[in-house]
Amino acid sequence: MRVRKPQDLNGISGLIIPGGESTVIDKLSKIYKLRDPIRALIASGLPVFGTCAGLIMLANDFTGGPDDQESFGGLDVTVSRNAFGSQADSFETNLSIEGIPEEINVAFIRAPIVTRAGAEVSVLAKLSDGSIVAVRQGNLLGISFHPEVTGVTSVHKYFVQMCKSANLSA
Repeated sequence: MRVRKPQDLNGISGLIIPGGESTVIDKLSKIYKLRDPIRALIASGLPVFGTCAGLIMLANDFTGGPDDQESFGGLDVTVSRNAFGSQADSFETNLSIEGIPEEINVAFIRAPIVTRAGAEVSVLAKLSDGSIVAVRQGNLLGISFHPEVTGVTSVHKYFVQMCKSANLSA
């Protein structure tokens, strides 16, 4: 189900904030009055999964964006936007992720990296150079890459399990 208005958030078991352009997600969340309801759901314990731009939107801090850009926050990380360069610098690689039994092939497209992870954040995956590309903090999951581009579903299955085991407050 797509979320376009605040009432679309009623009764959901989890929320995926997709890749794309984080500045556009920020602007649209303000225009459609989704910003505060999403922040409230994050605080209530709703499982939220951010992919690429979605990771930026979950980060408490980020670099490389416009001065007026805001995130939803909740994930105690600092993220560097477009850390791998332009669209032409996109690449695929195999990656091991904590909690997923098999190595998976994923795509990095103008991807961010996590440059700081707070004490409560679990680092789930790093590239061979040490760049942090997958994190979890409680109900929040953030990844730098696009598993859907390569047809991988195991990260989404991991998130579904997060949703099934969530203890949401009423």
